[in-house]
Amino acid sequence: MSLIREDMLLFHGADWDFGAIQRVYDAIERIALGELGLDVYPNQIEVITAEQMLDAYASIGMPLFYKHWSFGKHFATHESGYRQGLMGLAYEIVINSNPCISYVMEENSATMQTLVIAHAAFGHNHFFKNNYLFKEWTDADGILDYLEFAKSYISRCEERYGQNAVEKVLDAAHALMSHGVHRYPRKKRPDLRSEERRERERQIHQEQTFNDLWRTLPSKGKAPKSALSDERRRALLELPQENILYFLEKSAPRLQPWQREILRIVRQIAQYFYPQRQTKVMNEGCATYCHYRIMTRLHETRQISDGAFLEFLQSHTNVTRQPEYDDPHFGGINPYALGFGMMQDIERICTQPTAEDREWFPDIAGCDDAMGVLRDVWTNYRDESFISQFLSPQLMRQWRLFHLLDDPDRPELLVEAIHDERGYRRVRRALSRQYDVGWSDPDIQVADVDLAGDRRLILHHHVLNRKLLHKDDAQRVLQMIANLWGYDVVLKEVEASTGAIFQEHVSHPHETLF
Repeated sequence: MSLIREDMLLFHGADWDFGAIQRVYDAIERIALGELGLDVYPNQIEVITAEQMLDAYASIGMPLFYKHWSFGKHFATHESGYRQGLMGLAYEIVINSNPCISYVMEENSATMQTLVIAHAAFGHNHFFKNNYLFKEWTDADGILDYLEFAKSYISRCEERYGQNAVEKVLDAAHALMSHGVHRYPRKKRPDLRSEERRERERQIHQEQTFNDLWRTLPSKGKAPKSALSDERRRALLELPQENILYFLEKSAPRLQPWQREILRIVRQIAQYFYPQRQTKVMNEGCATYCHYRIMTRLHETRQISDGAFLEFLQSHTNVTRQPEYDDPHFGGINPYALGFGMMQDIERICTQPTAEDREWFPDIAGCDDAMGVLRDVWTNYRDESFISQFLSPQLMRQWRLFHLLDDPDRPELLVEAIHDERGYRRVRRALSRQYDVGWSDPDIQVADVDLAGDRRLILHHHVLNRKLLHKDDAQRVLQMIANLWGYDVVLKEVEASTGAIFQEHVSHPHETLF
């Protein structure tokens, strides 16, 4: 039985104060930076109540956010479930910003505060700062200022143009958030701090160039058809365009400047969250692995008691539990469980490899530098590539993974891959594909529009594996696009390889935004 000196403990019992939080933070920082070699943004830890946590839940994890009716709906839903004991709350919320802000609940015990600081303030923080997707797509230095600007701008629009008018634009923009991102690198990285300055410059330019006399000039009849070639016209409009919000912001004929600015705000925030959708397994796996190593080290060095360590293990086990397929609580693969399992497996391959590991992972097997390998993985991969490169046969056997093919044209299910050489590769490829947003998200692009003609907007959905859009949902979203565009919109569902058209959806601008 281990004996722990009372004067070495960071805290005693479940209660905590800010002095204890400081001691805990300093001890974790020494381990995270000194032993694990983590590289993090400066940390800012905020202690909030359960109600504030519910509020953060409602606004997609961003406590500093503009107002919208959907956030209130989510708040009411979460609050009802929490008060009735039907759901718990996350112990923390962390923001990808510089400084990195971690919100922790005041109801947490001292052990849980230690856990969430290790998990969020160092695990997630390291991943945010170093992963290539976050470096390429997000602006951690500018996001907090931009959120404050967005909140104040939309508030001013509500005062000037009315809450209903602003709400209609936000409703349409939110419906298109998943199609409001650039999926391929642009010429320059996001610079959110300059967005507010550019908005002011656009407003000043508009005021300087506005002259009310222009509207009194008589019409000269129908405008002549553009002499531009189709190729040149499409190039100027950047067609085909995958970012529908961007296209509407730049090219919708009837939108007012303030409406375009709101589309730009929603688009920038959608882009900010785009890397998080592609790194759920890795991000949570990184944070869970880090908190496990740090909490274990704190116990080994007698800085937390046996009781505190057992409390931590209970919470950790609950988070990383993977229910079986026939368990009532099964909801798919738990990203915490898969991520943590793969991180531990990489550590095993680096330190205690088998002959199979040396065959599958010759570059890292037996290298004895698990943290070096993990830091490289956290920097250079996303979920899809991470799983396709590092899911080992041993972990597949441990998880009893196999590939089941459910073809609607066949009366029976087909077990397509089992535990053999070819089966391992097929299982790994099939699982990694589930985390590829290019495979799971519908590929919908602006295909063409003739701004000098009838202004009908044509969208193409490039169909993969005969997966068509849900008709009612597609029609609702198409209606939102038509309201923003101001003219008819056609969505054609096209077979990706042959170009054959499965079906068409047409929408007219029923509810004007102008």
